[in-house]
Amino acid sequence: MIWLKKETGVWLEITTLLIPGENDSGEETEKMCGWILANLGEDVPLHFTAFHPDFKLTTKPGTPASTVINAREIALREGIKFCYVGNIHYEKGQITSCPECGSELIKRGWHSVLENRLENKEFCPDCGTPLPGIFF
Repeated sequence: MIWLKKETGVWLEITTLLIPGENDSGEETEKMCGWILANLGEDVPLHFTAFHPDFKLTTKPGTPASTVINAREIALREGIKFCYVGNIHYEKGQITSCPECGSELIKRGWHSVLENRLENKEFCPDCGTPLPGIFF
């Protein structure tokens, strides 16, 4: 991941599937966020998704929404600027906001984009803060 981020032009995002009893503790989330900040930077988007017991791993329970929401809150508190949730219904965790002024820039609903104020822009339309990513 470090090589991809620092040596290529590849857009990098991280998705972590939170599995109860395996990798869902607050301490592990803090440690992961510290590594991301130190090695990849605060602008790499981080996604936390809830596990559902399907296919071959049916012995674990599904991840509670509260665990996914807590992981997002930890990441934001630690300094990750863009953190999202998946596989749960939590509107706030699917919105891209400007890290400077807090304006809501992209609103998503489950797997659909409902509003995109960044279309073909590289900056917040309200305060002018440059934003990493490609928005179309």
